[in-house]
Amino acid sequence: MRRVFAALATALLCVSGSATVPLPDGKQSVIESDAIPQKLSVFGLFPFGPKAPLVSFGYTLRTALFSDYTDKHRFVSIPDGKRAKILSDGTIEFPVGTVLVKSFGWSDVNGGRPVETRLLIHRASGWVALPYIWDDDGKDATLALGGRRVPASFKSPDGDAHTIRYAVPNKNQCKECHSLNGEIVPIGPKARNFLLEPEVAKAVRSLYFENPEALRSVMPQWDDPASGSVVDRARAYLDVNCAHCHNPAGSASNSGLFLRWTDDPAGVNYGIGKRPTAAGRGSGGMDFAIAPGKPDHSFMIYRLESTDPGIAMPEVGRSTVHKEGAALLRQWIAEMPKGGHDTPD
Repeated sequence: MRRVFAALATALLCVSGSATVPLPDGKQSVIESDAIPQKLSVFGLFPFGPKAPLVSFGYTLRTALFSDYTDKHRFVSIPDGKRAKILSDGTIEFPVGTVLVKSFGWSDVNGGRPVETRLLIHRASGWVALPYIWDDDGKDATLALGGRRVPASFKSPDGDAHTIRYAVPNKNQCKECHSLNGEIVPIGPKARNFLLEPEVAKAVRSLYFENPEALRSVMPQWDDPASGSVVDRARAYLDVNCAHCHNPAGSASNSGLFLRWTDDPAGVNYGIGKRPTAAGRGSGGMDFAIAPGKPDHSFMIYRLESTDPGIAMPEVGRSTVHKEGAALLRQWIAEMPKGGHDTPD
């Protein structure tokens, strides 16, 4: 399901054809400074008041991180005269002055207005993550460095009603998930999983990307059987939801569990026949992260289907169980040859 906030979609897509929106005075200097504004409007990224927003364009992800069934609207602002570069490993190298913007909400909550907006800003000193919670009137958003719990009631795609205290992450939690070799980096936008909105014309792609032809989204969409096999879609799901921490340079590197889409062999380090690295409730008394052919005896599933803070994985970013995602992983594990390793097609 790829819903977006209709009210924001037209306001935030600031590139049409080859035309761009003029840069508001002083806004780019705020982005590239060390400032941490209390109000989101200071950045000039949204159409607050009479001034136009910065040059920006929308994007989506083929497979997206699960966040309590929220709808997400994403866009990127790249400074005029600068271009992003797609590296050989598919990483998108965004120039200083870039802002990645992601808003979260539900179409059936608060008139579809977002609850929060997260900024990832590339400054000369590195990337900075800033969370903003939208004010009740929806006219601006306020900095929440300490995070916050926001009461929310919504329905998941299967019609089930949920009432939760939605977690807006604090600044340290942002750093935990976005950490690579101790530095904050973007985790979602990679060439294999990155789709510019159809309205972004080829001429604009060339203006803001050095090698736009390298933007090839080849990762399967986890919930679309036509996009890949169960194996491939399960691995794509784990890459997006888990591998930003579970990789050799991530915050969970000491676990020895590495879940990147194609970079990690599907063996013990991928969880297949892997025993817990530490005693605790997280294993649920089970022997293996993945027991081939036995999803009910795989503590990876046990943790994905839990909301207990001492058990649940991922540790942050959700207060509900992603039943559909867990069902895909259950199918993947159930179809594995018992005693053998699984490999992507």
